[in-house]
Amino acid sequence: MPKDRRAIPPRTIVIKLGTSSIVHETTHQPLLSTLSAVVETVVELKRHGHKVILVSSGAIGVGLKRMNLLKKPESLSGKQALAAIGQGRLIALWDNLFGQLEQPIAQVLLTRGDISDKTRYLNAVNTFKELLHMGVVPIVNENDTVSVSEIKFGDNDTLSAITSSMVHADYLFLLTDVDGLYTSNPRKDPNAKQIEVVSSIAAIRSQVSTTTLGSSLGTGGMETKLIAADISTAAGVTTIITSSKHPENIFSIIEYDVQNSPDKLSKSIGSGSPPSTIPLRRPPHTLFTAAPEPMRDLKSWTSHTLNPSGSVIIDAGAYHVLSKRESGGRLLAAGVSGCVGAFAAGTAVRIVILQRHVGHEEREQERRAYLRALESTRPSSPTTAAVFEDQAPKELKKGADVVLVEKGVEIGDADVIEVGRGLANYNSAQIMAVKGMNSSLLPQILGYADSEYVVENITIRMPFSPPSTA
Repeated sequence: MPKDRRAIPPRTIVIKLGTSSIVHETTHQPLLSTLSAVVETVVELKRHGHKVILVSSGAIGVGLKRMNLLKKPESLSGKQALAAIGQGRLIALWDNLFGQLEQPIAQVLLTRGDISDKTRYLNAVNTFKELLHMGVVPIVNENDTVSVSEIKFGDNDTLSAITSSMVHADYLFLLTDVDGLYTSNPRKDPNAKQIEVVSSIAAIRSQVSTTTLGSSLGTGGMETKLIAADISTAAGVTTIITSSKHPENIFSIIEYDVQNSPDKLSKSIGSGSPPSTIPLRRPPHTLFTAAPEPMRDLKSWTSHTLNPSGSVIIDAGAYHVLSKRESGGRLLAAGVSGCVGAFAAGTAVRIVILQRHVGHEEREQERRAYLRALESTRPSSPTTAAVFEDQAPKELKKGADVVLVEKGVEIGDADVIEVGRGLANYNSAQIMAVKGMNSSLLPQILGYADSEYVVENITIRMPFSPPSTA
C-alpha cells in the first residue's frame, strides 16, 4: 500500500461487507484473513484523515457456527434467535481485530422502524456525526432480533445505502465476492464482461444478469446492489462494487476516481495537495456515478426510509410542474385527481399518475391550470363548502387498496404508475375532499388549513414520460 496518499482530500466513506465475505459459506468459520485486511484498510484510511463507517452482515452466519448448525432455519423466530446469538460474537470479533490497532469502534443496530420517525432519524444522524467526530468507527448492522418484514431494510446493501445518505458520504463501497458488475455471471460465462462505469441504473438493467449471484447465507445478490446504488447515487454518493478479497484497492479506486473526475480533481488541487499527474492503473471495480443534483436530508428520508401508506394521484400538468426543481417538491390540491388507499396526515405517500393516454392538448391544459393555481390562491367568487359537497367522496374504503376517484370509477394500484414520493399534510379523506380545487378553499372545506400544500418534500423520479397519444 503506497505510503503517500496526500492526493486524496479527506472523505466520508461507507464500506459494506457481506456475509459471504465474513464467514465461510459451508463451514461458517470467520474469514480472518479478509476481516484483518478490511481492518487494516479502515485504520489506514483513518490515518489519512478519512471518516469511515463499516456496515457488517454476518450475525446469523456467526450464530450458525456457535450452535453447530448447517443451515439457516426457515422460521423467522429461528433466524432472529441466531442473529441474537451471533451479533454479540460478531461485534466482539470486530472489536478484537480493531483493538489490535488501538482503533475504537461502536455498535449501531438499526431497523427501518428506527428511522421511519423523523425525530429518531435525526437522532441517528447526530449519533453518527458525533461518533465520527470522536474518531470512532461505527459498525452498523440491521437489528435482526426485533425486525419483522414490515420494518426490515431487506438486506444490508440497502442499509448501507441509507447509512451513506444519512451521513452525506462521498463514497459507498459494496465489497462482495466478485470485483464488479458483469454482463452475465462471470463464474459460469467466460465471455462475461465487466461494466466499468454506470451512469443510469435503469438503462443498465437490460444489459446485465443479476439473478445468479449471491450466497446461501446472504440475503442479497447483485440485484440488491443495484437497488442500493440507486438509493445512494440519488443522494449524491459515488458507489462502487469491488472485491472484498482486496480491500486495500479502496485507496487506488478513490485515487483513480479523483484523477479522472474534473470536479473532484479541482477540489483536490484546492485542498493544497496536488494530485499525481502520472496516469493510474484502473483497479477492477464498477463505479456508479453520483447524481449531479442529489436529494438530501428530508427528501432522501421520505423517498427511501419510509414505507408509503397510500398513493396520491396527480394529473399530467402537476407532474410536469413537479418534475422541475423550481417547484420545491410541493403539491397543491389543484393537481390532485384522487387517492389510492387510506392514509393519515404526516405519513409517506406515493405520487402516482394514471396509466392512461394523455393527449398533448389535454396535458397542456392541465399544466396551465396548475400554474394558475400556483400563481393565485384567491377564489374567483364567494364559495362555501356546501357548493363542493357533491364532489367529495361518499366514503373512503378504509384499509382497502381501492378508492373512488370519480363517480363510478374505481382505481387500484394496478391502474397507476409511481413517479415519486412525498409526505402528506392531510389524510386521504381530506385530500379527496379538496382534490382539483384552489388551495384558498381548504379552510372552508376542511375547517382548517395547516398548509396550502397537500403533499410536500416530494421527490420525482426522472426520467419518466407519462403515457401520451401525441
